Amino acid sequence: MDFPPASVISVRGLSRRYGTRLAVDGLEFDVNRGEAFGFLGPNGAGKTTTIRMLLGLVRPTTGEVRLFGESCATNPRVLLRRIGAMVEAPAFYPYMSGADNLRLLAMADGVPFRLVEQTLDRMGLREAGERKFSAYSVGMKQRLALAAVLLRDPELVILDEPTTGLDPQGQQRMLALVREMTEAGTTVFFSSHALHEVEAVCHRVAVLVHGRLTALSTISALTSGSTVIEVRVAEPDRAMELLSSVEWVTGVECLGDRLTVCAPPERSSEVNRILASEGIFAAEIRVAKRTLESVYLELTNGQEAA
Repeated sequence: MDFPPASVISVRGLSRRYGTRLAVDGLEFDVNRGEAFGFLGPNGAGKTTTIRMLLGLVRPTTGEVRLFGESCATNPRVLLRRIGAMVEAPAFYPYMSGADNLRLLAMADGVPFRLVEQTLDRMGLREAGERKFSAYSVGMKQRLALAAVLLRDPELVILDEPTTGLDPQGQQRMLALVREMTEAGTTVFFSSHALHEVEAVCHRVAVLVHGRLTALSTISALTSGSTVIEVRVAEPDRAMELLSSVEWVTGVECLGDRLTVCAPPERSSEVNRILASEGIFAAEIRVAKRTLESVYLELTNGQEAA
């Protein structure tokens, strides 16, 4: 198997079976040094299983994972010291303060205590640092989890739903940190259901559906040259059913009273005419550039991202 030497993550033929269920099916992709790589897919697509295999928490049924050019099966402990991961709910000692939890981690990893204060500052947790972890809000727990990830200054950071529970200010801080990390040469593997966040920080994305890779490309390549027709109507469900049967319409998505119609932009007047012929009159109709979200919904047949 060909493994590019410059890749931080290389996956070849990666599969994981649980009994008769194939959770991950033959994945192959590479993540380059210093890039933010988005990892997307609906519930049950196999994202978390893949992340666990990257971290050596789950053994692949077939295939291989290489980190920094080395097989995970050879010396996982040494490789994992170069990685920081924030996966699912953060776990800390509840009776200890946030700062003491970080000091404990610093002691275990040989990190100077002065970096604990710096990292708390970086995450906006200096004032809350001496409070018990059990008193933290969900958002504060998320920020402390990222502080623990950054404490060792890892070369690869794996983030699974990092903005869950954060307020808008916290979400923006998290995205700014991802940008800072990649600008400094850190590689970020970013899995999130918030597609606008992925679009804001990632260079490339992989999309999983039913354990298989359905897309692997730069965001600009996925969305460039593609337009959609956006329509606002009073009867969106009926309008969606009507337009879905039109031959040159390749997809229709509905959000509230707005429809996103995947069709050639020059057909916008025909979209309006078809709706009006059935007594559905558009309050607004315009041609817009496709977003990562609209492409994602097409690739996953409208399944919910998570």
